Amino acid sequence: MSAARIAVVGGGISGLAAAHRLRTLLGPEAEIVVLEQRDRTGGVLHTVELAGTPFDVGAEAFLTRRPEVPALLEELGLADRIVHPTGASPSIRAGGRTVGLPPGTMMGVPTSRARLDDVLSPAGLAAVAAEPDRPLVWEPGTDVSLGGLLRERFGPEVPERLTDPLLGGVYAGRVDALGLRATVPALAAALDAGASSLTAAATSATSPPAGRGSAAPEPGSAGPVFGGIRGGYRVLLDGLESASAATVRFGTTVRSLERRGAGWRLVLGPTTRPEALDVDAVVLAVPAPAVRKLLTGPVPAAAAAAGEVELASSVVVALAYRPADAAALPPTSGVLIAADEPLGIKAATHSSNKWAHLGADGLVRLRVSTGRFGEAATLQVDDDELVARARVDLATLHGITAAPVEAVVQRWGGGLPQYAVGHLDRVRRIEQAVAAVPGLAVAGSALHGVGVPACVATARAAAETIAAVVQVTAP
Repeated sequence: MSAARIAVVGGGISGLAAAHRLRTLLGPEAEIVVLEQRDRTGGVLHTVELAGTPFDVGAEAFLTRRPEVPALLEELGLADRIVHPTGASPSIRAGGRTVGLPPGTMMGVPTSRARLDDVLSPAGLAAVAAEPDRPLVWEPGTDVSLGGLLRERFGPEVPERLTDPLLGGVYAGRVDALGLRATVPALAAALDAGASSLTAAATSATSPPAGRGSAAPEPGSAGPVFGGIRGGYRVLLDGLESASAATVRFGTTVRSLERRGAGWRLVLGPTTRPEALDVDAVVLAVPAPAVRKLLTGPVPAAAAAAGEVELASSVVVALAYRPADAAALPPTSGVLIAADEPLGIKAATHSSNKWAHLGADGLVRLRVSTGRFGEAATLQVDDDELVARARVDLATLHGITAAPVEAVVQRWGGGLPQYAVGHLDRVRRIEQAVAAVPGLAVAGSALHGVGVPACVATARAAAETIAAVVQVTAP
């Protein structure tokens, strides 16, 4: 008997987590090959040196209420690297003012406990107050544009000043293009259960379970919401790569995928010098357009569904300042920018305020995010121009006009999938079609969430599907 041979296409967090899980399940004899088109692993996770300190210019945090990342770090012996944010609170720029992020909303959707006086105009406040008394027609199971639903129920200010800035940082998308069920599933469930209004649905979805009191929990009472990694996500990526003992091939393009007997053949490299790689099983941990391309032949139904998932591009500009040059920076963890503000950026994270270890050397570090779905053309300028734009907006927001000690620009072309109306149906079609083909699995941010924990969860599920099929192959 010979050991299983598996190809993992994509060396991002999903691909590396899948390779690591495969190694755990199949043991040291399995041959695991990770095929990565870039010259590094990590995909949209990337740690750079910013003025001498490791600094994430992709995702910077993970949700602690999900167990995947802490469990993975524990498994790798890296649990001591977990850090949590300081007590610095977030803020929002709306109506030409920067104020504290208002309490009492569900991803910007008002609950009955919302306090929105600092963010909405008198007309906007009146629309929110009137919503619970307006008739609501809702068909259970319906999926609609989140932005369209909010505009119909609350008017334009709630989606533009609250929900769009909150979800824009997650998906790099406009709230009007995002589907309700994939982005705020608890709100959809509350509507399906018969909530009489959108306010009532948000209130129900954020209320504690019966028997635990009627008041919302105090902030921080359940522990930190977010976690990070001292040393950046590179620590996790390196740990996964090492523990998986996989052969990682950089600069490798997978041109095609075809069924060959009971296994698979991947065609690699340039068209002038193609290389065939025969394996027992394949995990596809790549963006939706690559899934569409590779599955057009072997699984056309999955390819068609993946082709309906669109991507957004964005840019992160990381900046380091001397303390005296950033003295005007408020002691907040960052600021979200309302969609109707005349600023080019969508958010600024005050990293050295938010994460104590990022300001330990005395320097002030920030990261500015720009770019949303449909705005790729505005990002097609050189790095100096992107830095200049970020500095103009930081001067408007915080009065910081000095030149930074160092600036790093990270472009994410097509970095984030858009969870449009009907996204859950697309994912169901992809997974059902792939499940019917032995020795094939998919993972990644296009499926069940763009956050790192969700990506790790899809990776583990994909690895377990493959391991159940290819424990050992015949000679």
